[in-house]
Amino acid sequence: MHESSQVNQKLSSSRNGLAANCPPFSLILPVYNEEKGITLTIDHLQNTLKSINGEYEIIAVNDGSTDGTGELLRSCFNVRVIEHRRNRGYGAALKTGIRQAKYPLIVITDADGTYPNEIIPHLVALTQNADMVVGARIGPQVHYSNLRKIPKWFLIRFAEWITNSRIPDLNSGLRVFHKSVVKRFLKILPDTFSFTTTITVAMLANNYIVHYEPINFYHRQGKSKIKPIRDTLRFIQLILRTGVYFAPLRVFIPIAGLFWLGFFFTFIQDIFVRENLTERTLILLIAATQITMFALLADMLEKRT
Repeated sequence: MHESSQVNQKLSSSRNGLAANCPPFSLILPVYNEEKGITLTIDHLQNTLKSINGEYEIIAVNDGSTDGTGELLRSCFNVRVIEHRRNRGYGAALKTGIRQAKYPLIVITDADGTYPNEIIPHLVALTQNADMVVGARIGPQVHYSNLRKIPKWFLIRFAEWITNSRIPDLNSGLRVFHKSVVKRFLKILPDTFSFTTTITVAMLANNYIVHYEPINFYHRQGKSKIKPIRDTLRFIQLILRTGVYFAPLRVFIPIAGLFWLGFFFTFIQDIFVRENLTERTLILLIAATQITMFALLADMLEKRT
């Protein structure tokens, strides 16, 4: 109860006092078929940001919407709208916005009203001591599907193993980061919903400072674009790929260890039971040696680049 009270007080102070002096930032809003909630979201953002003392811009990337989202965006005041002719994906929309942003800090949030955007000035202020600030969905009011919690738990444990870091929220869509840092990873960041997962793993694996700030999370306006099974499989693939990029030893050494254990087990059997060196033992020895050498070579290449 004490922790919940502290979080509520923090969120309340963010709504009322906000950050007195915010460094300049560009807010990227990826939008795809959000006509039911986009106007409310932008109104809320503008009401929140107009009270801060600092420069900012709102960039809405209309990612090939087929409903009335485009017309609603173009009617909004003080919003820079960038159009994708076809739907290219959540990550692609973010990358377009990041490339077009004119300020050194990037804020990303969703257009569906699920995130407490009133806390954005507070998150921006926290970047003075961090390379990325993540709004972690661990606040006292978090409405999240139980079906999605199960694969999410395993994904977070896997990502924590890859990065050797604690990760309260792997793929939160409300975060602030330095443009100069994220540009380093743009070529490997996916065009899908896995953008946030990949940037989290990439930055932690490269020892950047990532701060997690507890936030609430609400029911979205309209239908979710996430497909749980497909996107969970993509998340696993991308975490594994990013792990191979930045922490190859964490990925390959456990696999090599299994082959070494298999080799020693069959080798002992060959000596004391079969009294003959079998092909299975030799195959396991070759496989264990090759995987170990590959892991060491990958680690050397990662450190050189």
